Formats: sequence, structure tokens, C-alpha cells
Amino acid sequence: MPSLTPPTDCASMQALRVEIDKLDRHLIDLLVTRSGYIDRAAELKPGEALPARIPARVEEVVQNVRATARDRGMDPDLAEQLWRILIDWSIAREERVIGVD
Repeated sequence: MPSLTPPTDCASMQALRVEIDKLDRHLIDLLVTRSGYIDRAAELKPGEALPARIPARVEEVVQNVRATARDRGMDPDLAEQLWRILIDWSIAREERVIGVD
């Protein structure tokens, strides 16, 4: 995680925007790292006879994200919307490698 100035310590919009931009770059870095795990899943799933989309796992991930969001003070509905997009993108990425069942 980059070193960030707390929002309450940002004295101007310019200072706040600098911190938001730092955080956005870190979020992208985390998503790139997550993509590496998705790529590895696409390599492992065929050997375990698993399809790209496993509905029970999708719902497990969504429920985990909702709970984490709620615990951390984020709107769980927003977290779910974001993760469903991320999950669908991830599954499409896997399907390009392993095919669709």
C-alpha cells in the first residue's frame, strides 16, 4: 500500500486529488496481481476437470466481498456490483484459455 496522507489532512482539492491518484494506481496494481491469479486458475482448472464458471464459487466470492465491505463500512451493494463485473471479466479471461463447457 502506498503511503497516503489521511483525507482529513488534505488541505486542498489538489492535495486530495494527488492522494486519490496514488490510491487509484495502487488499486490497478492489485487488480493486475489478481489477474495473475486468474491466469493461474485457467492453467490449473483443466487438470482438475473444472470449468471456468463455477456458480457456487461465484456466489461464495460475492458473499465474502459483501461481508468484507459491510465490515469495513462500504456499501455492500456497490461492492457486489463491482465484483460481479470483475468476476465476469475473470471468467471470460479463463474461458479464452480453457474454453466454455
